[in-house]
Amino acid sequence: MDQSVINFAVYEDSVEYEGMAQATLPDMTFLTQSISGAGIGGNIEAIILGHLEAMTLGLNFRTTTPQSVKLAEQRRHQIDLRVANQYEDPINGTVEARAEKHIFVVIPKSTKGGTIAPATPTSGSGEYAVRYWATYINGKKVREIDPMNFICYINGTDYLAAVRKALGK
Repeated sequence: MDQSVINFAVYEDSVEYEGMAQATLPDMTFLTQSISGAGIGGNIEAIILGHLEAMTLGLNFRTTTPQSVKLAEQRRHQIDLRVANQYEDPINGTVEARAEKHIFVVIPKSTKGGTIAPATPTSGSGEYAVRYWATYINGKKVREIDPMNFICYINGTDYLAAVRKALGK
């Protein structure tokens, strides 16, 4: 039984700790096309195979740090979110931590400085345009989204493999 995020850490380039943050993972919204015409009683939506709307990663930092300012540099950043999730096995009566890792390649879209007041966090934040997103659970890749390279891999299926082949990629 999955219970909670125990804690997580934000890294850049897999080595540099970026500080305490809260992350808002991107929404995955597939592109659609409205279909209507003879033989269809109204309109339906066709989901375009492996094609997604633009995705945004959100990071909220407690205070302004050199690392949070560095993430505003107008270049690609590789961000790792390393998560420890708590699971309970009700049969064996054990509680364990399981690893979850999100790897992003992002470009900053916006930064907010936050608010400065006595005895409170600054709560600055940033929004980052996602160019790549991979998710690993206990070391196993379960998702890889790479629109620039025509990759839409979810749970063992690359939905764009046939498209790449048809395009000669």
